[in-house]
Amino acid sequence: MTLNQELTAPQEKLRLNWTAVIFFASVHGVALLAPWFFSWSALGMTLLLHWLLGSIGICLGYHRLLSHRSFQVPQWLEYTIALVGAAALQGGPIFWVAGHRLHHAFTEDKTKDPYSAQKGFWWSHMMWIMYPRSEFFEYEQYKRYAPDLVRHSFYRWLNRYFILLQFPIALLLYVLGGWSFVIYGVFVRAVLLWHTTWMINSVTHVWGYRTFKIEDNSRNLWWAAILTYGEGWHNNHHAYPNVAKAGWRWWELDMTWWAILFLKQIGLARKVVMPPQKV
Repeated sequence: MTLNQELTAPQEKLRLNWTAVIFFASVHGVALLAPWFFSWSALGMTLLLHWLLGSIGICLGYHRLLSHRSFQVPQWLEYTIALVGAAALQGGPIFWVAGHRLHHAFTEDKTKDPYSAQKGFWWSHMMWIMYPRSEFFEYEQYKRYAPDLVRHSFYRWLNRYFILLQFPIALLLYVLGGWSFVIYGVFVRAVLLWHTTWMINSVTHVWGYRTFKIEDNSRNLWWAAILTYGEGWHNNHHAYPNVAKAGWRWWELDMTWWAILFLKQIGLARKVVMPPQKV
């Protein structure tokens, strides 16, 4: 049976995953304690970790490096960046990459795209996690979409135990700044990073401008790009998903591209895929 046949087979009845609901509700609930633990240093720590785990870990690592292979780095650095991505609490690398590759292969298809925007704003934003389908959430099924990662024992381990990374992070934050740092650096950071990442699946398939007339409804949205370090230039990305640079025009801010360019300049990034000269 082909991949296309498997994904179009009769679908299982979706059920609410109460474990996911309780987990996400609990993290959001603890984050609401933030006003009682506020300090400027704790807020600064949140912003620092949002950038490190979001731009470097998720946008550069999970997305442009692992999902699309838009550039290459030495193996030790790839593992390090993937570890940073896993610390963002958005799933293991095999899970994340497999789902994202399906999103690009079948963009906005109601059956084959894990977070299809055609199923509604809130579905693409977060409800796809609350009502999981086994082919997207069970390892033995989704691993086939990321065989290059499955071959590495490190990625298999990280995919299984990524959540444990929050404990040493929380301990270090407590040592540095007490419960204020823990509340802001773990819980507030996680909530902000979740929603800014999820908005690429939801917001940028609804609002914004279209530079490229492609089949899906992906769009470029300036404020989403600011909040996601360049990922908001989503129409550019869907038109040329393997290109390392998301912001193509001089005013399309892409902080993640700056990091890739820095790695290239110091000799750590190679085979960087650039936009075609004529589009």
